[in-house]
Amino acid sequence: MGKPGTHAMSSLREKIITIWKEDVLLKRVIRNTSYLFSSQMVVMVLAFGQSILAARLLGASLYGWLAVIMDFATTVNRLFSFRMNEFVVRYMGRELVHKDLTRAGAFAKVAGLTETITSIFAFVIYMLLVPLGAKYIVKDVSSIPYFYIYGFFILANITYETATGILQVLNRYKIQAVFQIIQSGVTAAIIVIAFFTKGSVFIILLGYLIGKFILGFGSIIAAWVGLNQDLGNDWIKAPFSILPPFREMAGFTISTNLSATAKLLTSGSLETQLIGFFLNTKAVAIYSIANNVTVPLMTPVSQFISTTYPEMTKSIAAKKWQELKQLLRRVTIISATWTVFFFVVMAIIGPWILPIWGQEFIAAYPVLLILMVGYSISNIFFWNRSLLLSFGKANIPLYIITGAAIAKIALAFVFVPVYGMNAEALLLSGNFVVSVGLLVWIGLAMIRRVEKKDLTENRLTS
Repeated sequence: MGKPGTHAMSSLREKIITIWKEDVLLKRVIRNTSYLFSSQMVVMVLAFGQSILAARLLGASLYGWLAVIMDFATTVNRLFSFRMNEFVVRYMGRELVHKDLTRAGAFAKVAGLTETITSIFAFVIYMLLVPLGAKYIVKDVSSIPYFYIYGFFILANITYETATGILQVLNRYKIQAVFQIIQSGVTAAIIVIAFFTKGSVFIILLGYLIGKFILGFGSIIAAWVGLNQDLGNDWIKAPFSILPPFREMAGFTISTNLSATAKLLTSGSLETQLIGFFLNTKAVAIYSIANNVTVPLMTPVSQFISTTYPEMTKSIAAKKWQELKQLLRRVTIISATWTVFFFVVMAIIGPWILPIWGQEFIAAYPVLLILMVGYSISNIFFWNRSLLLSFGKANIPLYIITGAAIAKIALAFVFVPVYGMNAEALLLSGNFVVSVGLLVWIGLAMIRRVEKKDLTENRLTS
């Protein structure tokens, strides 16, 4: 007679195998996620190597100087350009479910055109803001030419968001992964050469910029090819007249853009700007490294966002509520398992890892611990915002994220100049706990409500 523990383990194993065989939706999500995860693991290793070599070559102050320049461009681009990937997944993805290829092509076209216009606008605004960034954040006007040069990455990504959304709804995750690896490989190679030849900060900046061009243009070309293959070469001729009213599309697009912009107010790129403004570039470098060390926490789970969002949208369009709840439950268990494991490991080995970048960076350990609390909550419930977007409720994340972000930034003016980086990290973690918690609660309540409504209607019609 076998031991009880052995029997229990055998039953659990059989249950997992059964779930895997029968849950087609989860299998598709896992498969697509595996493509992005594999590439991101390579990208993560290369990024770690890049940051270590760059930090050792430049030192903390100059490394922070470089981080501010790159993050300033990223922040302005995200602030003024629309997140058309969410628009594409929401509208084009829905039309593909209903096999309406003409309307799907029209949505792809209007998304690309809209993003082109907004990206050019973002580039112009960035160029006008450069002197302010150099004077008040880097606090070094000699950095202005470097700001201008790196700003061209905005044009390299002129329709990158649209291309990403198209590749997602067309299930072209593998090609996304390929371009991510190529980008990181080229950037890493340039930084390695700069390190061993004692190159300048300009060479390192150029390495990052070239990588952006590869990822941006590569994704755009891949999306164009995918559209021709799946929708036919005439998708570009799809008339705008078959689209929904402009007000509906604009409302969703503006809401998602404002929501993502509000989310930007708590992103790593803006964090470096605030720390540079309140403190100095050395503090920026230390905070950036603490933030970078959390990347392995986010990398595996972050790939689920782009793969589960289209699946949630399809389940809601088909009114498959049990399928949707099952997907959320299972991906949450997966994300929670990884998150808890990583948190414990990094809490233990953090003091031994940080000096790899240089002894100056051991000061990042308290910041690291604080950041991991907030990131862990966001990581476990990574679907919090996407679920509401799948329902078309873009305004709800907008209001919650905006309110939390405004409160966080206002408090930064009070606490960061006095308590430094730890205060900024604490404010960011608190922001995640509040905003993510509210969005999860509202999203789950919405599922219960629409499911109950559908059951009632089915009883009445049966």
